[in-house]
Amino acid sequence: MSTFISGGCKNGKSYYAQRIAKASGAPLYYVATMIPRDEEDEARIHRHRREREGWGFVTLECGSNILACLERADARGSFLLDSVTALLSNEMFPAGSTDPTAPERLAGELCEFVRRAPRTVLVSDSIYSDAMLYDDGTEAYRRGLARIDRALAAVCDNVLEVVSSQVIVHKGGLPL
Repeated sequence: MSTFISGGCKNGKSYYAQRIAKASGAPLYYVATMIPRDEEDEARIHRHRREREGWGFVTLECGSNILACLERADARGSFLLDSVTALLSNEMFPAGSTDPTAPERLAGELCEFVRRAPRTVLVSDSIYSDAMLYDDGTEAYRRGLARIDRALAAVCDNVLEVVSSQVIVHKGGLPL
């Protein structure tokens, strides 16, 4: 059963996603998408690794070309992809350039990932609720992430939002 989880930063999405993935009883894979760019990213990665210790996850580092990680794992396993947000950043802004086709392409690849590995939990960040005006690049990124999130919400069995550690069901049910 596939699950899409969105919500604000540091609201408990990753922990809840880990619990869902673990509950399947299948081999566990953590698809780590963040390519660290600064000390804050390094600290976040370190924190997530500590939080996963002892859970039994095999970590697959995959900051781009997301379907390639399925070649290194059993598609019958349980996958936790964290995060869609970082993956889009990597794909849309490679090596200081901008790829405006990344959101459309990545939406298709992630939907294909869920089709091939139906026990996938995907984590994304909700970055839509402020009233700020952003530069064109940031706004294109936000629109791109929204497009991907909508595509994943359409194909996943469960769609959840985590707000202040509280889970809101938008589609399907609570997998736990």
